[in-house]
Amino acid sequence: MLNVGKIEEGFVLDHIKAGKSLSLYEHLQLDKLDCTVAIIKNARSNKMGKKDILKVECDINALDLDVLAFIDHNITVNVIKNGEIVEKKDLVLPRQIKNVIKCHNPRCITSIEQGLPNIFVLADEEKEIYRCKYCEEKYSENSL
Repeated sequence: MLNVGKIEEGFVLDHIKAGKSLSLYEHLQLDKLDCTVAIIKNARSNKMGKKDILKVECDINALDLDVLAFIDHNITVNVIKNGEIVEKKDLVLPRQIKNVIKCHNPRCITSIEQGLPNIFVLADEEKEIYRCKYCEEKYSENSL
């Protein structure tokens, strides 16, 4: 049995799709924070079969919930204080995301103007479709 110690203050991201924890680590820029991070891959789960878990000991405000919700809004975010879960945050698809994905349309202004931010807007919440703010190019999974 694997035993990863509890954290005193921070957050635990649970119910991450198996194999997605390293991608989350990068997109949340956890490598830039001076904090303890435990990545648990392919843990057994009754609900999902296999899942990943991220435990991060740092200020909860360091977590970008919009990026996290965009990647997978079904992840459970447990806020930890004094070693106990004090809150579970629900993730909602953000209306807009900035500089998380890039537009792959070669005619888009973001391909020409180097300093322009890549902004995608939620076009269809039900189907979880995002489109480029500038050219309306639809986001596809391989853009992330």
